[in-house]
Amino acid sequence: MIAGMTGRIIETHDDVAEGAAHLAAVCPRMAQAYAQTGALPLRRSEDGFTRLLSAIVSQQVSVASANAIWGRVEAAGYADPQTIRAVSDDDLRAVGLSRQKARYAKALAEAEIDYAALRDAPDDEVIATLTEVSGIGVWTAEIYAMFSLGRADVFAPGDLALQEAARILYDLPERPKPRAFREMSLAWSPWRSVAARLLWAYYRVAKDREGIR
Repeated sequence: MIAGMTGRIIETHDDVAEGAAHLAAVCPRMAQAYAQTGALPLRRSEDGFTRLLSAIVSQQVSVASANAIWGRVEAAGYADPQTIRAVSDDDLRAVGLSRQKARYAKALAEAEIDYAALRDAPDDEVIATLTEVSGIGVWTAEIYAMFSLGRADVFAPGDLALQEAARILYDLPERPKPRAFREMSLAWSPWRSVAARLLWAYYRVAKDREGIR
């Protein structure tokens, strides 16, 4: 595990378990959730252009549709920035991207982000760099920081499942709004991305208990 200007980096299941134990120790509600969810997933993934392009492809479509389109993107050899810059919007639309997503893919390729440098950049700089690109919103940037870069203290307060999980766990009258939820998440620092994992896991437990699929 690395510490520095990036803060803690989640690399292993042991890191996630350490964060979950901390959360359970400082918050009885988190301890209650953890007792119900059990061990939390690592959810680490690769970083770089391909990961963000995949996120763009997956926006606002079902998992099955996203997988199908992404399969066509890879089969066509369009998963690198050089190729995306060289092909036309019509080429991208032919493999299933909408007109808007074709523009987003081009914007990402033309941004020429230094992905290696992002690995050592502060969290706020990572978010700011990524959200300068058309088609990458704050939520996508936060998810990238959490799972592609392994940042331990990043949260995604705009995520509806996290909001609903917090509403249930903390007996709130309604889902917390993103600004208030971000403030609420500060109590879970320096393990906010583990808190997110725990809330996502708790969301599934709570919804199963309520009989909602």
